[in-house]
Amino acid sequence: MEKENFNYKLPVGLIAQEPNNPRDHSRMMILDRLNGAIFHSNFFDLPKILDEKYVLVFNNTQVMPARVFGYKETGGKVEVLFVKKLTQKVWEVLIKGKITIGTKITLSRQIQLQVINFKDQIFRIKILKGDCILREFLRKKGQMPLPPYIKSQMKENEARKKYQSIFAKIDGSVAAPTASLHFTPRILNRLKNKKIKFAFLTLEVGWGTFAPVKSKKIEDHKIHNEKMVITQKTADFLNQKKKEGKKILAIGTTVARALETATDGKGILHEHNKETSIYIYPPYKFKFVDAMLTNFHLPKSSLLFLVSAFAKTSADKSAFAGRDKIFKAYREAVKKKYRFFSFGDCMLIK
Repeated sequence: MEKENFNYKLPVGLIAQEPNNPRDHSRMMILDRLNGAIFHSNFFDLPKILDEKYVLVFNNTQVMPARVFGYKETGGKVEVLFVKKLTQKVWEVLIKGKITIGTKITLSRQIQLQVINFKDQIFRIKILKGDCILREFLRKKGQMPLPPYIKSQMKENEARKKYQSIFAKIDGSVAAPTASLHFTPRILNRLKNKKIKFAFLTLEVGWGTFAPVKSKKIEDHKIHNEKMVITQKTADFLNQKKKEGKKILAIGTTVARALETATDGKGILHEHNKETSIYIYPPYKFKFVDAMLTNFHLPKSSLLFLVSAFAKTSADKSAFAGRDKIFKAYREAVKKKYRFFSFGDCMLIK
């Protein structure tokens, strides 16, 4: 399939710059993937829409304040975003500024880096000194890596609260699992009162999730590896719920990718404690996920490919059926002035 088949026009004014306040007051579009029917609701009505037949699965990853500024030996200023820890002293990073292999970057008196490699838009750096205190330095001095389309000048303490879900527990991501941002304690309590069960997994959201698709054909795109963890206890619990006829509702594309990574050809979910590079695009057939809550995604993005694959059912004959349902929904969202992307409104596909 051509990447251009997943392009659409979005008025700049519909790109959300702040989350709703309160969070659970975002709008929610409901898409029936069997017939393409569209309904409009609000996220705070989710407990009314769902029943005990659903099991919700969340990503408990935590976004690192991983964007910092440093100086080259020449005095030039550079921006460094720590993306992925490979060893105690080696990281994958994104760097803004003129950089060559061998460049040394000073972040503080105690921390100095050196660029040792560059491949697929990612720099690899070695920490010459200060590797033991880097995490603490990021916690104190780092900035939250808000997406570039968010132009609002919010203060750092505000960004740390707004760009983090209430489930955030395991440090390691450079982007939030944004479908989780809509949840509040009162929504969780209402869901629990309806005897709806929850489960948690961890997928460290990395560069691959938001990297632009440069290939003309979507099949030629490759996604970087991301660490994920599904415990045996969680796998056993979700497998049992599937046997009982429950529907697995993935809260976000990261959860969907993790569950599909760890599910075998017979539809059994397994323990998983390693990396995933799963790339889902039409005509992928989902093995474990029955429903998905997700935000509205960027044009020509891998996440838009994923939800297009999910919207297609076995009854659909056209390879573009899922994409057509999603694009009909997106046109409706633009018409109704839904808010798009990370801080925007959401869509329940079921």
